[in-house]
Amino acid sequence: MDASNDAAVGRATLAKVTLRLIPFMFLLYIIAFLDRVNVGFAALQMNEDLGFSDVVYGFGAGIFFIGYFIFEVPSNLIMERVGARVWIARIMITWGIISAAMFLVSGPISFYVLRFLLGVAEAGFFPGMILYLTYWFPARERAKAVALFMTAIPIAGVVGSPLSGLLLTLDGLGGLAGWQVMFLAEGIPAVLLGFVVLLYLPNGPNDASWLNPEGRDWLRGALERENRIKSDHGEYTTRQALTNSKVWLLAAVYFGVVTGVYGVGLWLPLIIEGFSGYGDLTVGLMSAIPYVFGAIGMVAFAWHSDATGERRWHVAVAALIATGGLVLTGLVGGSIVLQMAALSVAALGIYSTLATFWSLPTAFLSGTAAAGIALVNSVGNLGGFVGPYAVGYLTEATGSPYAGMLFLAVLILAAGFLALAVRHARSLEAVEEMISPVITVPGASDTRAGG
Repeated sequence: MDASNDAAVGRATLAKVTLRLIPFMFLLYIIAFLDRVNVGFAALQMNEDLGFSDVVYGFGAGIFFIGYFIFEVPSNLIMERVGARVWIARIMITWGIISAAMFLVSGPISFYVLRFLLGVAEAGFFPGMILYLTYWFPARERAKAVALFMTAIPIAGVVGSPLSGLLLTLDGLGGLAGWQVMFLAEGIPAVLLGFVVLLYLPNGPNDASWLNPEGRDWLRGALERENRIKSDHGEYTTRQALTNSKVWLLAAVYFGVVTGVYGVGLWLPLIIEGFSGYGDLTVGLMSAIPYVFGAIGMVAFAWHSDATGERRWHVAVAALIATGGLVLTGLVGGSIVLQMAALSVAALGIYSTLATFWSLPTAFLSGTAAAGIALVNSVGNLGGFVGPYAVGYLTEATGSPYAGMLFLAVLILAAGFLALAVRHARSLEAVEEMISPVITVPGASDTRAGG
């Protein structure tokens, strides 16, 4: 087909793929993120009801990520073997059951066990989603697609914070405490959506009956050319991906970022309750505010990154903003407004790193990308254990969460510097420069910043 027709087919195909897949994946990830962080709202009642100290809560909140880490890579490799549709459905159904079962927690041991099992059940979901997007979106379009999908993280906070606060007020319903009602109500949707996945989600473009043959051919051709260029630039076997210094450098960057995401996210309701003294519903409403800024920052950074073709500095600048916000939380005094402003700046920076970051590993991992993507995510998500536990330990030791915020600030700042070092490990931009002229929809902007 001629260039103008090819451009039209490409734009129409990507628009249809975006409209069909991204909203549904967005919804799935809202449920996933809500079910892993709603323990932060449960803590407003559960810690007192069950006598949990800050250290017990921090350890239990974070142990989710130990189970997640252990089973992450195997889960993603299984997904490539059995297909996205079946495996994502399995993940959602099992995690929904375990999330709902959190209402049975009666002490530290049951808390630790169920949080660990929740991590095991959910392992592979996020990197599976990232891998799945590589089946549908060429590299030049991927940061926007990932951003639209990952905006579900802060949106889960925007929607889930008031919802969780409201559910906590239903104390006594069915003879259950408010935190027990919340776990049950927020776990069931994951199970139901798991069955919807089996009916709705195709394994890849070849199974997309809603694309016309011309569109399927265009998309398949664009992605095959991209993979061929990446393979020529250096194909990674599973073993090479798991032992490659570039992958581990990216894992270190992600570790610092994730430490901040969950160090703040799993303590946010308790921090706000501490400086405001407000009740559960008001704390839930206030907790939504930082997530609003996180969502705005995430989309803005990702779109600008795609427009310029630059990745590393976007991650680094966002990390610097997050560091500033976290440091300010202890310098603005007792003002509720200023405390919320500092937390909002921190959230904007933290979440702005995420979507742009994921364009880095997918820029050069090809063939067995599942192993490399899963490794980056699983090692990075160990920060989900370190962050909440460190904040709990430092809060109990010092009597204030500020020492924990400073700890998170140091790790996020280090992640920003490491992101700048990625170019010395491999010229990722060079790979994208080679790919983009081949697979970008003709007529798209080719403006690129130096990086």
